[in-house]
Amino acid sequence: MPSKADWRVQRRSGMAAIAIAMVVSLVLWFALYRVLPPLTGVGSVGAKLLIALKCTAVATLFCLVAGIEAIAHERLQSNAFDPLAGHQTKRLAVNQRYLQNTLEQLVVFAVGLFGLAAYLDSGETMRALPATTAVWTLNRYAFWIGYHRSAAMRGLGAPSMAIGLVMLIYVVARIGEDLAGTAGAAIAILAFLAIEAMLFWKTR
Repeated sequence: MPSKADWRVQRRSGMAAIAIAMVVSLVLWFALYRVLPPLTGVGSVGAKLLIALKCTAVATLFCLVAGIEAIAHERLQSNAFDPLAGHQTKRLAVNQRYLQNTLEQLVVFAVGLFGLAAYLDSGETMRALPATTAVWTLNRYAFWIGYHRSAAMRGLGAPSMAIGLVMLIYVVARIGEDLAGTAGAAIAILAFLAIEAMLFWKTR
């Protein structure tokens, strides 16, 4: 069984991987945002939400469905064919964790993306949707590949969670602003930060 020191070493490696991945993801996002042409025909809320739906479909196919297929193919080609038999390789275990994690994060990503689309107001700013989708998708693969290397290296995909979280915080802040101006936005953000602080305190 790993000692306390072992997991702390892994955590340090994971934090380093997260830091590197964050920098790369930010550079890639800004590059895509600048390179992509402004989106056309996005003058209505319905048109903007349709773009969000298309982006979510792409992310679902290449991330969630890819994980489902990876597990299905392994079950078809090994003793894991019977899920109740208890046969499980490390590769299958990692793929199952990737699938579960991606399902959870896809919900956060999709809600955030649809909310972001509703608040963006021009073809230029709407470029954020495909740029965000591309970076999120690549980070899901970084998580998947890194996890097969080690538990610490799954940190390479951490920006995918950050992307969904940042979008949701922005959207909820805008909702708070709609309801009560700047004070409403501040209250929404502070309420979430208070929850985060409580979670850090309870799990330290």
